[in-house]
Amino acid sequence: MARMQAVFDQRGFGWWALEERETREFVGRVGLDEVGEDMPFEGVDIGWRLVRSAWGHGYATEAALACLAFGFEVLGLPAPVASTTVDNLRSQAVMRRIGMTRDPADDFEDPSVPEGPLRQCVLYRTLAEIPVVHTTRRDTA
Repeated sequence: MARMQAVFDQRGFGWWALEERETREFVGRVGLDEVGEDMPFEGVDIGWRLVRSAWGHGYATEAALACLAFGFEVLGLPAPVASTTVDNLRSQAVMRRIGMTRDPADDFEDPSVPEGPLRQCVLYRTLAEIPVVHTTRRDTA
């Protein structure tokens, strides 16, 4: 926790915990991070990871949009990127909902992942401005 706070203090961005609004239950994390030097692209990466029970409720989309707005409006960051495995269709759907686009020519093999199906990744990019996307979080009832 202290290391994450130190990175946040140094860069002005990092990871935030996600909580369900009414219950305050921890449901995951969202954040901005510098792309690793070993990756075949540069920039700031937006990412999220949610507990399985939080999938399909709109939390990732809502949080990612807030994260993008923070990056653009507060930090003045260049257009972030996002990557995931080829088979992670849920994350790719979030990327599209927040206004990101994919060019298959940018797809890559993640050098930090051992050989296998998780190594093949897709790359999505944002525009150089905040995407205008309207979402409504689905009720959990």
